[in-house]
Amino acid sequence: MSALRIGSHTLASRLIVGTGKYATYAQMAECLDASGADCITVAVRRERLIDADGNNLLDHVDTSRYTILPNTAGCFNAEDAVRVARLGREILADLDNPGADWVKLECLADKRTLLPDPIETVEATEQLVADGFAVLVYTSDDPVVAKRLKEAGAASVMPAGSPIGSGQGVLNRNNLTICLEYLKENDPEYPVIVDAGVGSASDVAAAMELGVDGVLLNTAIAHAKDPLRMARAMKSACEAGHDSYLAGRIPKRLYATASSPDEGVITWQPEG
Repeated sequence: MSALRIGSHTLASRLIVGTGKYATYAQMAECLDASGADCITVAVRRERLIDADGNNLLDHVDTSRYTILPNTAGCFNAEDAVRVARLGREILADLDNPGADWVKLECLADKRTLLPDPIETVEATEQLVADGFAVLVYTSDDPVVAKRLKEAGAASVMPAGSPIGSGQGVLNRNNLTICLEYLKENDPEYPVIVDAGVGSASDVAAAMELGVDGVLLNTAIAHAKDPLRMARAMKSACEAGHDSYLAGRIPKRLYATASSPDEGVITWQPEG
């Protein structure tokens, strides 16, 4: 699979996976490995890097292998998101991890839907870009908002397939297709990543077949009945969906077309 370029980062895998909701840190580490991802995202605010028992999430992550993408999950306004992004940068800079210069921005509107607040998200994007961050920004599948975020300087716009953790897949293929048209117009290499809503491997393949450059997911692996098997399935689906997009699907037709040519068909002649 070809590499994915986001700002100054080049990723070997087009699958980015989260580190939350696993039963144990050991299970998380196994699934990260099986997913094939070389970029993982960590919630700076929600995930306590060192828990009450002294366990450190980063003790179970090979920081020389993975580029860590800190995220601002749990923030509900631009001010908090910018503060958390700066905290993540300080943590990763101390670890000498290349992920210190970027952030996955989430500015949520409310806890019930976890939908992004578009006004706070644009404001936070502008502030973080001015502060030197490469901003990967979670947003809805609204094409106009997606365009505004790119104009604000986002290194990647990441439309949601459906609400976070819902497992509903890509609900509005038309909106996502328009997002791609808006974001890649005169800039075909601009990275667009589906973030949120994935429930199964087929959701990943379907998103990649639409032409997005990558998929970011967490719950679909961490809460699967067999997380390790699902991690492997997600890796295969991402690769298959990308290959299928590049290969180009045949047009959909109303009527059937025979697979075999009409020429040379054996015809039976009546005897006598």
